[in-house]
Amino acid sequence: MLDLIIVGGGPGAVGAGVYAARKKIKTLLITDSFGGQSLVSADIQNWIGDKSITGLELAQKLEEHLRAQEDIEISDNDRVNLVEKILGGFKVGTQKGKFYETRTLLIASGSRRKRLGVLGEDKLDGKGVAYCSICDAPLFKNKIVAVVGGGNAGLEAGIDLVPYASKIYMLLRGTTLRGDEISEEKLKKSGKVEIIFNAVIEEILGETFVSGLKYKDLISGIVKEINLEGVFVEIGSLPNSDFMKDLVELNKFGEITIDPRTQNSSVPGIWAVGDVSDVKYKQNNIAVGDGVKAILNIYEYLAK
Repeated sequence: MLDLIIVGGGPGAVGAGVYAARKKIKTLLITDSFGGQSLVSADIQNWIGDKSITGLELAQKLEEHLRAQEDIEISDNDRVNLVEKILGGFKVGTQKGKFYETRTLLIASGSRRKRLGVLGEDKLDGKGVAYCSICDAPLFKNKIVAVVGGGNAGLEAGIDLVPYASKIYMLLRGTTLRGDEISEEKLKKSGKVEIIFNAVIEEILGETFVSGLKYKDLISGIVKEINLEGVFVEIGSLPNSDFMKDLVELNKFGEITIDPRTQNSSVPGIWAVGDVSDVKYKQNNIAVGDGVKAILNIYEYLAK
């Protein structure tokens, strides 16, 4: 039986893995990939220690640091899909049909992008509907596009699109942008952006490729139509917690509830960090610190 299994490959998981190895906790880290959601970011400017770094570079540095540790086992290109309580700990199963037993668990499985769930979205996915601006922005050179969402993800998508798109509509359900002021100012200065508040997407239009969208004005109740060639969906994320829902307490958003002092979940022996937890601020730097905090508490737990 292992002492610890870490689920995930983002900053929180890797920070925990490095500390677990240094504490000589018998640990296995299971992940499908390294880097977390930041993997697709073109320019990360708030990762402490690097003035500017791409998501790919960050993922490579995280993986390199983890693999440099002698006292940790890594199983990559796999994903945990089963956790059960057993005598003395937990049984963990993966998509590749592997099973492990462990005394403790640290869940750092992150989150995934939300979808709009409207008519035309699935049909036109990859045909003008996109979820990764850094990946797909160059495909929309001199085209009119829309970004749905007004948080940091939406603002960053808009900034990614400014060098390429001829015009960018920002559609928001609310009445204000909710991202960093620096990103907001940068976007507005481009002269390419039109912000539409109180808007709810009704349908994405197009036969073989996106040709427009319909949205409802929440003030007037009128459904309006915009002609465009691309829709970038940036409305937040869903925690990757499905495999834990029958074991630990989740909040209404599906996040694992934790004690912020220790990262302990509602079940003794299970901790959670990063986007899968109900931590208030979802940031790479915070996830690393929370991962370290969890390991120090796990070390004390195992010592008892």
